[in-house]
Amino acid sequence: MLLFRWTILLLLLSAVACFVFYIGTGELRYRLWGLKVLKWTLVAAFGFFSVLILERLA
Repeated sequence: MLLFRWTILLLLLSAVACFVFYIGTGELRYRLWGLKVLKWTLVAAFGFFSVLILERLA
């Protein structure tokens, strides 16, 4: 559980860092990386919460 929380937190922080780099430099690649990391962060979060919900139902 703790591992998943830390993973989601680190993915979210890396997405924020990519967006900060995009704002600072204006390079499109940082925005694209930020969106990719954010997408996978949301996938990981939905997976984590679905496991929690299924655990409650069982």
